[in-house]
Amino acid sequence: MKSWINVLLVDDHAVVREGYRRLLERCIDMRVVAEAASIDELLTRLADQPVDVVVMDIALPGSSGIDGTRRVIHRHPGVGVLISSMYEDAVFPARALEAGALGYVTKASPPDMLLEGIRRVALGQRYLSKDVAQALAQRQQAMQPGDALSPREFEVLRQLVAGRSLDQIAGQLALSQKTVANYQSSIKQKLGADSATQLLHAARHLGLTGGDSAT
Repeated sequence: MKSWINVLLVDDHAVVREGYRRLLERCIDMRVVAEAASIDELLTRLADQPVDVVVMDIALPGSSGIDGTRRVIHRHPGVGVLISSMYEDAVFPARALEAGALGYVTKASPPDMLLEGIRRVALGQRYLSKDVAQALAQRQQAMQPGDALSPREFEVLRQLVAGRSLDQIAGQLALSQKTVANYQSSIKQKLGADSATQLLHAARHLGLTGGDSAT
């Protein structure tokens, strides 16, 4: 029986991946088998070797870690996803869990929480860092405007806020430009936004900013 957890690290910053790798190398029950800087690279790595847990950021070039989680779970249902992100607002862990992630820890969490998260996710168990669990508990007490958005609408909104055109979003998400335009209209209606400025204002209230997508 295998005595270690195979981990794949996904972050577009090499220095962050190196920090994770050094942390995990100190654990006898874990080993880093691959690294990736984007979702496309992640999917390629997953096809090359067995992986138990993917530790992934949300802000990545192109598709976000939330959309990446959905694609990983669809193609490799036996792989557990643990999100490690700077975003503490409850909307992000809520969407990540909806996409199929088993765990979410913030980058402000102690290193031991990341390691515990990897171990728990490898066992198929849910794990949230304390700050995330508290934020989600507070979120459940009141309905938020963003709760009305579907996972795909949330991803389209995230990319709109990041400054991408409808054509760029269509190419990134493998959708037609008309479909993306329909999503945009639906998002505006659900958020009560009549203009691009109002949409940006509503997105900021959801915790989204123009810097949410790395390039």
